[in-house]
Amino acid sequence: MNTPLLSRKSWGAFFVALIIIGVMAPVLNLLVPAGNLFHMSDFSVLLIGKIMCYAICALAMDLIWGYTGILSLGHGVFFALGGYMMGMYLMRQIGTDGNYKSNLPDFMVFLDWKTLPWHWTFSNSFVATLILIVAVPGLIAFVFGFFAFRSRIKGVYFSIITQAMTFAAMLLFFRNETGFGGNNGFTDFKRIAGIPIATPSMRMTLFVLTGLTLLSFFLFARWLVTSKYGRVLQAIRDAESRVMFSGYNPIGYKLSIWVISAVMCGIAGALYVPQVGIINPGEMSPANSIEMAVWAAVGGRATLIGPIVGAFIVNGAKSWLTVAAPEFWLYFLGALFIGVTLFLPNGVVGLVKKIQTKISSRSGA
Repeated sequence: MNTPLLSRKSWGAFFVALIIIGVMAPVLNLLVPAGNLFHMSDFSVLLIGKIMCYAICALAMDLIWGYTGILSLGHGVFFALGGYMMGMYLMRQIGTDGNYKSNLPDFMVFLDWKTLPWHWTFSNSFVATLILIVAVPGLIAFVFGFFAFRSRIKGVYFSIITQAMTFAAMLLFFRNETGFGGNNGFTDFKRIAGIPIATPSMRMTLFVLTGLTLLSFFLFARWLVTSKYGRVLQAIRDAESRVMFSGYNPIGYKLSIWVISAVMCGIAGALYVPQVGIINPGEMSPANSIEMAVWAAVGGRATLIGPIVGAFIVNGAKSWLTVAAPEFWLYFLGALFIGVTLFLPNGVVGLVKKIQTKISSRSGA
């Protein structure tokens, strides 16, 4: 089994960094005037908030892939489902402020729908939406995982069917008759819980909630992987047959961590949508799920910190490159993944650990 790659001091530094992002940033924005070096612009708040949502997905990917050895290429569907649950609520919050002055969402009026579909029944309740954000990705993950793990599908075959799942979901959500906005999805949000969504204070509130959620999931994941449950997960990753011979049933462990990781992605998607202001079937693209695996691999699997670092590195580079050299972004992403696979199997965190070991060995000598 893998041992933690970072020292306690490094863990402490990481906690401090997250607290600064989640707590100190809003305080600085209140005290420091706009235009000052230490004042976060609206663009920075949006970008970092979005990347923190991605970091939650990377952390979820680390639990299922890094610690359990199950490579999922379909976690984008859970992220999008959480986003759609929040998007449905935000569309109902528009009310009669839409282009057609109707209580129905604009796309439904355009398609000449007279009533809301049955699956929009609880979309006007904030409490029900919060429950559905957890329940819908969790239930779908449970049903899919139950049949997949009971059938003992593993390895590359499992990765392929997860990618097929997210592709099928994307095609389904593209259809107008499903009631999810078709190709355009949901956008033009006005309010959340009755409060205007486009104000700087609401953007900062969502930013703080995302940072605190990331920190909470990190602490939860840390507790999970250091418990007996986590040790069994790592044993399943390293030698599943031996776990079975020891009297454990791997199916229950794999199914539970699969559902937990799906719920984490769903919550990340729900935090993502009000910050970026749109959700459409493109979020279910298989390429998005593959990117989640890239974040975990670049940062370092089975480290918890690594995938979060990887999400910030890859998406920070993406944000810059899509402006500076958009035609080269996908080449960069592919080269980065190949390079990490060949030369940095433990990711950036593994490289840092290797450098720390060399430095300590030299100082000891």
